[in-house]
Amino acid sequence: MTDATPRRSLRARLLAAALVLVLAALLVAGLAIGVILHRFVRGQLDGRLDAQITALRTGLEAGILPGSLDAPPFDRPGPGWAWEVRRGPETIRSGSLRGGDIRLSDPGPEDASDRPHPASATGPRGEPLVARVLTLPGPPAATIVVAAPEGELRAPLREALTSLALALGILGLCLLAGLAFQVRLGLAPLTRLRVDLAAVRAGRRERVPDDQPAEIAPVVAELNALLDQNAQNLERARGHVANLAHALKTPLATLSMALADPARDPDGALRRQVDDMDRRVRHHLRRARAAALAGSARRRTPLAPRLSDLRDALAQLYAEKGAAIDLAVPEDLSVPCEGQDLDEMLGNLVDNACRWCRSRVRISVAARDDGVHVQVEDDGPGLDAEAAASVMARGRRLDEGVPGHGFGLPITLELAELYGGGLSLGRSDLGGLRAELVLPA
Repeated sequence: MTDATPRRSLRARLLAAALVLVLAALLVAGLAIGVILHRFVRGQLDGRLDAQITALRTGLEAGILPGSLDAPPFDRPGPGWAWEVRRGPETIRSGSLRGGDIRLSDPGPEDASDRPHPASATGPRGEPLVARVLTLPGPPAATIVVAAPEGELRAPLREALTSLALALGILGLCLLAGLAFQVRLGLAPLTRLRVDLAAVRAGRRERVPDDQPAEIAPVVAELNALLDQNAQNLERARGHVANLAHALKTPLATLSMALADPARDPDGALRRQVDDMDRRVRHHLRRARAAALAGSARRRTPLAPRLSDLRDALAQLYAEKGAAIDLAVPEDLSVPCEGQDLDEMLGNLVDNACRWCRSRVRISVAARDDGVHVQVEDDGPGLDAEAAASVMARGRRLDEGVPGHGFGLPITLELAELYGGGLSLGRSDLGGLRAELVLPA
């Protein structure tokens, strides 16, 4: 059963949260700036109307006919700028009203303060006006009303708010781009951590680097502790498997060779029992070893130093033969195998070549598409196809006069298969055997 729940993304969550916060901040900023702009434009308009009220008041106090105070734009006919003075039964109007009245829908407070106050009003044709009202004490009491078209307030606000919306939109895009870059920069250590973990799993690293940001350093410390614990468990498991293999393979090989004599086992029943024990032991050892190899990431082991040391050791061991061991291996080539297993596989192949060669052994290594190929060739007698298949069976030896138990090539094959590789035997152009070991790259 698969989990249908979509994977949650930290990047998406951070970007979504940033988008909500940026939009909320821009909305609050837009509202606040809009209120400030409205107050500013209204203040400018009120100041212009208050200037006309002051002129009308001065004219009344000086006895000047208010009609002579129709300065632009109050002298323009039609709806819009207008003023009106109500003193007792007398009403004096600007020329723009043409006999109409300014109707106050909300005259404002009725106190006789010495400052104009705002009021809601409509013109002769019902057009909305922005009005300012000043009440002068009598006798007789007078009321001065000065009004301007509502468009004089809305048009500047609309223009300013349009520019504001455009500026806030550009600012929002810049903020989102900056936040996207910040999120990417903030999550970059997690991307590097994934790459480092992939390198550990592939065997290119043994541990995750400790140089990490403070927020993920504890996670990296726990990962490294887990890797160390797995490595220790693997080492213990490999030790148990190796001990068991060494404890069992020699007695079983001895029994198998002893029972090869028909006089000791006429009907072959004991030999079959020993072979069955050998198969069972090999089966369980293979399972234990495979589980140990899968329990932790495999570290990479360089081939050049291992083969160089092996060549020097076997050259001394077979010094009486005077065999030349040619070695051709790239210096930077490595395989994801444990060093002990690699030494055992290479040691079995090179030792077998030195034992059967006449005067020359050749070791060559090459990286190909399907893995790393290690060829060990000699100029000995070689093997035909039937004999090559026979020596791959445990305990089978073609020459009982040569020391050994017949386990080298089968163990090499078994180890190579555990790592996903293989072993094949063929004829070398030197005249002897060519053993080709394939390991994962």
